[in-house]
Amino acid sequence: MNDLEVRELRYFVAVAEELHFGRAAERLGMAQPPLSRAIRELERRLGVRLLERTTRQVALTPPGEVFLRDARAALDAVAAAARRVRHAARPEPGLRVALKADYDAGLLPRILAAYRDEEGALPVELLLGGRNEQAPALRDGRADVALLTTPFDDRDLDTEPLLSEPRLVALPAADPLAARPVLAMADLAGRPLPDGTPAERDGAEPLPGHRPRRTGLDLAQVCNLVELGSAVWFVPVSVARRHPRPGIAYREVADLSPSELAVGWPQGSRSPAVAAFVRAAVGVAVGLGPLRTGV
Repeated sequence: MNDLEVRELRYFVAVAEELHFGRAAERLGMAQPPLSRAIRELERRLGVRLLERTTRQVALTPPGEVFLRDARAALDAVAAAARRVRHAARPEPGLRVALKADYDAGLLPRILAAYRDEEGALPVELLLGGRNEQAPALRDGRADVALLTTPFDDRDLDTEPLLSEPRLVALPAADPLAARPVLAMADLAGRPLPDGTPAERDGAEPLPGHRPRRTGLDLAQVCNLVELGSAVWFVPVSVARRHPRPGIAYREVADLSPSELAVGWPQGSRSPAVAAFVRAAVGVAVGLGPLRTGV
């Protein structure tokens, strides 16, 4: 069998995601007949039926589901390679650091100061994003290194832990639970987190049929939801210290897992600038004492 082409993978992914040849052809900007022929030829060359077709529907076969996963990964790798090579070709090289704003445990200024003294340091470009956007940015070539908070997907990444810090629950100041200095997860049963998931599950897999209602909220929006009593929020102690608000009470939760901060980079990276940033981050973290819970 000849090597697969990126074009063929893109065609298959479009059909597999749309499960409709007409919509897939429209998405790809092409006519339906050549798309159908291309998929049939791909199946012939692979010797595997990827799709079940009837007059009413298109469905993935079990081999098709496996191929969809790998085809997506291959397309992502091609896109990441293109981004990295374009970044490497810029006349002024730099280091792209991805992080969620305020979720650096207060380390970033010290890490950057230490990094500037490292051999191989480059100018830093900060890429601020929302929750869980940093690991994908490393995989798809948008970032060179990242500060990651648990939980995160570490596929294809190398990481070094930096620190662990307690998390608190943010409640409306007038909430009866705020009168207690220490709570338990069971006390929060039935309360939603800002994305709508149950607080007592604390990041576990969602219940069957449940999808988060809100995504992409910034910190001010989250604080407003808490103040209005629409949600509770689990927050690292360093973030709570930075954002005291009269309408919010931060309380300890005895059985709430801590927040872990790590530095991560793509597996196989040979960048001296990335290595220098990792050294600086680990060195700063080693010099820290444990973070106390009090706000």
